[in-house]
Amino acid sequence: MSPSKHADDETVFRVLPRQVGQTVAAALRQWMPDRSWSQVRALLKARRVMLSGNLCTDVDARLRLVDVVKILPHPIAAPPQETDVRIRYLDRHIVVVEKPSGITSTRYSDEQDPAPRRRQLQPTLDELLPRVIQNNLKSAKGSKNAKGVQKTKSVRAVHRLDRETSGLMVFARTAEAEKNLGQQFRVHSITRRYLAIAHGRVPAQTIESRLVRDRGDGRRGSTRLPNAGRLAVTHVQPLESLGDYTLVECRLETGRTHQIRIHLAENGHPLCGERVYNQPLFRPSRPDRSGAPRLALCAVELGFLHPVTGQPMHFDMPLSPDLAAFVRRLRKQAKSSGCKG
Repeated sequence: MSPSKHADDETVFRVLPRQVGQTVAAALRQWMPDRSWSQVRALLKARRVMLSGNLCTDVDARLRLVDVVKILPHPIAAPPQETDVRIRYLDRHIVVVEKPSGITSTRYSDEQDPAPRRRQLQPTLDELLPRVIQNNLKSAKGSKNAKGVQKTKSVRAVHRLDRETSGLMVFARTAEAEKNLGQQFRVHSITRRYLAIAHGRVPAQTIESRLVRDRGDGRRGSTRLPNAGRLAVTHVQPLESLGDYTLVECRLETGRTHQIRIHLAENGHPLCGERVYNQPLFRPSRPDRSGAPRLALCAVELGFLHPVTGQPMHFDMPLSPDLAAFVRRLRKQAKSSGCKG
């Protein structure tokens, strides 16, 4: 069987009837006879093999007729650990953290009671944070920062970042803080700035639309229907041209679900690594040859009023290391190809 190539350079194989019950490693050897057994095992170990939409690192995984095997051009990042969550600020009322990519902020309402094994294997950030806070307090024992800060069994989410998005988040530790921060988010008084890498030459602009849950194909998007949807405003500023891509700064005036991703995609500039909003309504998806390690979006600035003291709080961070390396690679490619910013 000859493999098929997707636009983003994934190599795709479909299981044949004679391969049902074989191991994925054995099938890969048949599909790629030029690869040795050690090379096939290395592909799996390097997190470059997807089996029906899920990462596969098990050489002995057995195939079904309905399975699809993909060889990815770049490895999937390992799931984040507790040590990857960095606490930027902690007191008895709130905790501010740098969220790593690859972890869900909090469970949705229909996931509040997942199976114990799933909760253990795929904890959300709000489930990890109590242990992270406890470890932080142990390491800071005796310091000024640790005084008056109590252990906690849970934290309260007041906003979300997408699973693949990295960056700054604040969680409440008390009901009072949760109520106050929630109100600040509702009236859009929170300062939020993101860095993103998008396709094409992105101009400076303010994008304003009304977003709905279903634009007509099951995806969120903008609508032209009067009095429908919720107002969304994104201020976009290009920072650096990277050949066929642009490093942009996005400031949110509102904070709707997937707002930046939708607005840039609808304006012809989907984010690198985008797999949901890279497809215009009822049209084929746009190819992504950028080689992005994941969705190229990072929340780099967060500002709000402390929910109890009223003190202005401000935090910022650089672009996450994986995206910073991605920008350097694009910058090098643009320079070698003679592109001018």
